[in-house]
Amino acid sequence: MTRTALYTGSFDPVTNGHLDVLRQACRVADRIVVAIGVHSSKTPIFTAEERAELLRAVCGPLLAGQGVELEVTTFDDLAVDAARRHGASLIVRGLRDGTDFDYEIQMASMNAAMAPEVQTLFFAASPPVRPITATLVRQIAAMGGDVSAFVPGLVAERLGAKFKRP
Repeated sequence: MTRTALYTGSFDPVTNGHLDVLRQACRVADRIVVAIGVHSSKTPIFTAEERAELLRAVCGPLLAGQGVELEVTTFDDLAVDAARRHGASLIVRGLRDGTDFDYEIQMASMNAAMAPEVQTLFFAASPPVRPITATLVRQIAAMGGDVSAFVPGLVAERLGAKFKRP
């Protein structure tokens, strides 16, 4: 039986923190669906198609090396509905600190009420990636800072191109 996990987020951009969560999720899933949230109220730096391309490029080899299948998709509805569509019995989430925990436990509880067959698993961020957020990465990149310690190399290159830096 294939165990499928859903990992949702904006992934704008995909960070080393996201990779850390995926690395850990490989221990519990045979297939991971990375679902890019697409919401009209947000204006991302990368289009959904660009984010999907980056996710496949940087996450594909990581998961393949662990014998885990990767699927990248988009969604604009509830995470539990996306989980059901993709046959996921797990939703994986990363936790950096207590603030994340407070928010994520509320979301997991609501998801459990709506879809008791879908379990949420939390993975604590590894110490080196704990302070990384996509929001801070975007801000640093927009101000000309070096984000190479926070994102995969390809993502750093694409951010540089978005902000017209070499």
